[in-house]
Amino acid sequence: MKTGASKPLVLLGLLGPTLDQGKSGARWERWRPSVAVCQHENLLISRYEMLHQARFESLAKLIEADIGSVSPETKVRRHRIEMADPWDFEEVYGTLHDFARGYPFDPEREDYLVHITTGTHVAQICLFLLTETHYFPARLLQAEPPRQRSGAEPGSFKIIDLDLSRYDRLASRFRKELQEGTSFLKSGIQTRNAGFNRLIERIEKVAVASSAPLLLTGPTGAGKSLLARRIFELRKTRNLVQGPFVEVNCATLRGDTAMSALFGHEKGAFTGATQSRPGLLRAAHGGVLFLDEIGELGPDEQAMLLRAIEEQVFLPVGADQEVRSEFQLIAGTNRDLKHEVRAGNFREDLLARIDLWTFRMPGLAERKEDIEPNLEYELEAYARASGTRVSFNRESRERFLDFATSPEARWAGNFRDLNGAVYRMATLAPGGRIGVDLVDEEIARMRAAWSDPAGFSGGADSAGWGAAAGAEPVSLKALLGAHEAEKLDLFDRLQLEQVLRVCRDSRSLSEAGRRLFDQSRGNRRTANDADRLRKYLLRFGLTWNELAARG
Repeated sequence: MKTGASKPLVLLGLLGPTLDQGKSGARWERWRPSVAVCQHENLLISRYEMLHQARFESLAKLIEADIGSVSPETKVRRHRIEMADPWDFEEVYGTLHDFARGYPFDPEREDYLVHITTGTHVAQICLFLLTETHYFPARLLQAEPPRQRSGAEPGSFKIIDLDLSRYDRLASRFRKELQEGTSFLKSGIQTRNAGFNRLIERIEKVAVASSAPLLLTGPTGAGKSLLARRIFELRKTRNLVQGPFVEVNCATLRGDTAMSALFGHEKGAFTGATQSRPGLLRAAHGGVLFLDEIGELGPDEQAMLLRAIEEQVFLPVGADQEVRSEFQLIAGTNRDLKHEVRAGNFREDLLARIDLWTFRMPGLAERKEDIEPNLEYELEAYARASGTRVSFNRESRERFLDFATSPEARWAGNFRDLNGAVYRMATLAPGGRIGVDLVDEEIARMRAAWSDPAGFSGGADSAGWGAAAGAEPVSLKALLGAHEAEKLDLFDRLQLEQVLRVCRDSRSLSEAGRRLFDQSRGNRRTANDADRLRKYLLRFGLTWNELAARG
């Protein structure tokens, strides 16, 4: 292999006490890399900077003499370096680093090669790292023995240039992997918002390079939970985590149960503790723990969490012995935690610990150019969940997007609003086609919901139970009571709204049951749809008679 170098070529390398050794004339029957590398006709070494320890002084002088006999034009300069333990990474790296910092490199006048064939594996790794970071302004040289293992032949060598920008194929591959990583975090949605794309690129870099806590801020429904899971999945694909993804909404943790849920408890720790519970932090060992709405945690939980992050140990409720859990923390919040610190509601030291990497997720109203690609994503998600593919006709699609991207569209619930809108329209679409009437109905519902941010309507027409019969509109808040309605998850809320719509348009409990469970009836031995619907309504404290009375 020709090097193509026009400037004098300088080789830097470690003496190989094992590979380079040889006794009397028999040494020429061995392949010795420090000598063989100077025997190649197409690799003219002007100077060999040989690094060795004092105890190998005799061997170093012998190798110098042998190089002089096979390559008189190569000048050998020996440098003593000392390493008490050549397998101690810190010591070896420090020694070689000091040598590199003190060596008078002159890249304008000389080309440099670093020989990584000799030395311990630790030394070879350190030479690679120091060359990759340009402490050695050089290329790498790897020598190989001849196939017959005869000292008569010099073997072969390969020069490796760590400037990856010169390798178009590799550079293209790395660019592709970067694009795949950012697309992965965006769930494959090709977003059009430049600021959001820059944000995701930065998150992708941090996610694969650091295991420090991440803090995701932004309004409710902006996609923090989805992004946290995608960060975990990205780290999983890169073999950066082995454990599970554990998610908890801290707003659901209240009172004495919060400590137990997070940190676990021992059997008998308190009344009702009939068995031990490991807790969420221990469940996340080796993986990622996502604490959504972290600002809702109480002061005791915050103190315990801080220690668990810093020392990776904590004390379960009622336990005498600490347990260990190594996890990466991703925290989410829609609050201004700095304001909460000033108000005395959040620990300043905990915020400092989780605020190393903070990323604000913009609301949907700030990314209206991304509504169209996200609309397609939601339709695909509905198709996967329901097994039914639904689409817009051209006019209805344009009608929905015109409204969705207009100043009138507040998107107060962000992607939850969009998800709910698509779910409702797709569920009611006749023949899998969303028409203009359904779009207009959904737009009216969203307008009404956004005009009354304190509550939400009971149906897609924004009026609620009894609207079709001309009765006074009734919202879920009116049906269930304000307190109970506010406790509903978005999933339960949307599902209940659709069930109530079907009930409103049915003449009896049996008819509503048949319509709701029509597809699964053939898979059941007995089909008591009315009883199934009755039990579902009772989960929310509702009865058919009560609903019929409102109609």
